[in-house]
Amino acid sequence: MKPVASHFFPFLLQFSFLILQIDSSYLIYGDALSKSILFFEGQRSGFLPNDQRMSWRGNSGLGDGSPDNVDLTGGYYDAGDNIKFGFPMAFTTTMLAWSVIEFGEMMPPVDLRNTLVAVRWATDYLLKTVAQPDRIYVQVGDPIKDHNCWERPEDMDTDRTVYKVDAPNPASDVAGETAAALAAASIAFRSSDPGYSHTILTTATRVFEYADTYRGAYSDNTDIRNGVCPFYCDFDGYQASCIHIQLV
Repeated sequence: MKPVASHFFPFLLQFSFLILQIDSSYLIYGDALSKSILFFEGQRSGFLPNDQRMSWRGNSGLGDGSPDNVDLTGGYYDAGDNIKFGFPMAFTTTMLAWSVIEFGEMMPPVDLRNTLVAVRWATDYLLKTVAQPDRIYVQVGDPIKDHNCWERPEDMDTDRTVYKVDAPNPASDVAGETAAALAAASIAFRSSDPGYSHTILTTATRVFEYADTYRGAYSDNTDIRNGVCPFYCDFDGYQASCIHIQLV
């Protein structure tokens, strides 16, 4: 199993903001903030924009979702993997969005802009994963085959298996975290893009209803368990990762 590096960066963002608040003369922390945001561009999947700053990264995963005839392009790869795990991606997005909510006013304009772009790169993908009623796509890529083959995402030739959960099967953890990510992002975008903010808030409400109605861990579904465990499966019951969301 590859190291889970991607979840460290939202916490690094918050740490950087706190240091900047204490003493802005510590420019090294401002540099850490900028680089931690830049990290997300290196993790991007899909068709990359013209303003992509990491020019060595190319388009990848352009056929994601095709086994199910859906568009699941975009989002972020997990750590050093070429897998897109919906659960940790949603958690990372929640933390990143809350970093903007709590500390956005302290951020240099360019860093605020890049952080919002990073949030939206994730939420655009998460919207795709819950576009169909009573269904949530939780993962793209076979983790066993991927972990046995280290390669650039631009060159990957491993299976891009699609994993999904349909009602009435449970998915409280991943659906709840996806709802949290969308709800937090709706606050972050409220002033800069109210239309998008409304769209993701409405979706967050619907996805939370799935989480609350079909209670249980998504990894308990036998048809996907071998693909999500032991990587991001539930160990302590889905209640252990309760999501508190204020849908404002």
